[in-house]
Amino acid sequence: MADQTEAAVIIVGGGPSGLATAACLHQLSIPYTLLEREDCIAPLWQKYSYDRVHLHLPKNFCQLPLMPIPAIYPKYLSRKEFIQYLNDYVSRFSISPRYRRLVETASYDEIAGKWKIAARNMGSGEAEEYTARFVVVATGETCDPKIPEVEGLHSFTGEVLHSTQYRNGEKFVGKKVLVVGSGNSGMEIALDLANSGAKTSIVVRSPWVDWMAVMMSKCAYGELSKYGIQTPKEGGPFALKNKHGKYPVIDVGTLNKLTSQEIQLFPGIRSIKENNVLFENGTEYTFDVIVFATGFKRSTKQWLKGDDYLLCDDGLPKHSPPNHWKGKNGLYCAGLARRGLYGAAADAENIAHDIRPQL
Repeated sequence: MADQTEAAVIIVGGGPSGLATAACLHQLSIPYTLLEREDCIAPLWQKYSYDRVHLHLPKNFCQLPLMPIPAIYPKYLSRKEFIQYLNDYVSRFSISPRYRRLVETASYDEIAGKWKIAARNMGSGEAEEYTARFVVVATGETCDPKIPEVEGLHSFTGEVLHSTQYRNGEKFVGKKVLVVGSGNSGMEIALDLANSGAKTSIVVRSPWVDWMAVMMSKCAYGELSKYGIQTPKEGGPFALKNKHGKYPVIDVGTLNKLTSQEIQLFPGIRSIKENNVLFENGTEYTFDVIVFATGFKRSTKQWLKGDDYLLCDDGLPKHSPPNHWKGKNGLYCAGLARRGLYGAAADAENIAHDIRPQL
């Protein structure tokens, strides 16, 4: 028989969004249970980020509710510094997640007026059942690694990895490495590889870099189209962030290596045959390693049943801010509106203050 637990609120996800929600509930003395499928808080930061990663926004935009990032930290926190901040946050608000809990289904019982959650204890393999009046989906925008379908990828004879599997360039010295994806992760990984002595190339398919930001970019870097980096036709970084959830690329030295051709630039991939990669411009080159910095997908809709109001099939909110975080029957989401950590913090506060008068 499955273990059964009842809570006022179930939070699914122990990343920054889930921790922020837990802290806000704790501050209002609202009991909750937090379920996390990995064995630690913020697993994306602790287990699936490359060594050199830093926050791309100043720390005042990245702090969680009720506990500012200390003044002793730099403006842009490193991976290690941000993890320490999160660990201190967990201690401050006595957050105790139930680790290695994989939520398999969550459905609303109309008769009981409660949510029923079925989870799997990944340590023991046992089934667990939870009931709660409220459920908060805090599984994050960056939930499951995504590698696009590429013709012939299965035949590639070298090493294939997602950016979540990349740590640093030490083991790639002298190897021909192709990075697919030109967001911040792709650009930083390409730079790290080049600095480590790898023969680095990068695929840039989508246009890179509001009009003022584009003009500033041209003033700072010159005309980049001759290197294959195009200005977006639908606006600048702020428009792209709102529409697609993509931050503008913050150059940390990669452009110098692109313009000097120390990092080679290629268009999209047409197909792969063994270790040969054919690009859309007809050129073909051999590589030892392919790193896909191609983002993430969300599996929320695979386990969340009966919701036709809050989330789309891709696991992101159907409604635009500021009304994106509240669903029906006590269902909420935090940190899914493509507004980064500052958006997650606001969601957590809104959710806690909305739940309190209902108890």
